[in-house]
Amino acid sequence: MRRVEQQVIEKCHPQFRAIDALAFASKNLWNLANYHVRQPFISQNTYLNNVATFHLLKETDAYRALPSKVANQVLLQLHHAWAAFFAAMEVYRECPDKFTGRPKLPKYLHKTRGRNVLVFELGCIWKAELRQRELAVSHLGYLGETRQQPVSVRQVRVVPKADHYVLEVVYEAEERLAEDLDPELFFALDPGVNVLAALTSNKAGFVPRLVSGKPVKAINQFSNKQREHIQQQLAHGKEPRYTSRRLDRITTKRNRRVLQ
Repeated sequence: MRRVEQQVIEKCHPQFRAIDALAFASKNLWNLANYHVRQPFISQNTYLNNVATFHLLKETDAYRALPSKVANQVLLQLHHAWAAFFAAMEVYRECPDKFTGRPKLPKYLHKTRGRNVLVFELGCIWKAELRQRELAVSHLGYLGETRQQPVSVRQVRVVPKADHYVLEVVYEAEERLAEDLDPELFFALDPGVNVLAALTSNKAGFVPRLVSGKPVKAINQFSNKQREHIQQQLAHGKEPRYTSRRLDRITTKRNRRVLQ
């Protein structure tokens, strides 16, 4: 069973600029590869998978700007996006009522603001540092530390967010199953709003619990009030917009507080 350990990389991180430049290069490769896939599909209804796009782009500057293994992961991400599009189209043809509209082709990322995920497989992770539970990867060097055993680490991902990056350590964890489960016992949870959850069980001695939802409700209300104020400013500006980096930051902060 695979799990993920997450760490936040803020702008004060010594490698933030290098990460941002590499994520920008990853975006460039995504857009270039997507162009080469979209054009034959639109004009000839033929699909180029990640192997075909690799042979088309392996000598380009966009491909060479990334470590080869990372660049191949970008092509694989694009392939998965197209596979999801084809799967959605099959369902759409059979049951169009399940959709609000026809599934769209995988999109291009924004030319200047766009960033793409960086995926570092084991071949890109420095082994000597990993044995010390330090994370260092090709083209970036030291990124941080991990609590996981070195032999369990399978992948390191850097995921772009509104104004920061999230460092994800993908590791293998042994699935533990209780050996002495009593099939006669059960546990019930009833989610709500003011009462976030009501918990009970038929186990002798178990005391039913009520989890207050007021703290989460207050966080949501404050976040919604901030978003509404900013959205009104954006809508009545000289150039009306519906989103901004400030809105993204508010959403990120809200999600962090709720998931703590």
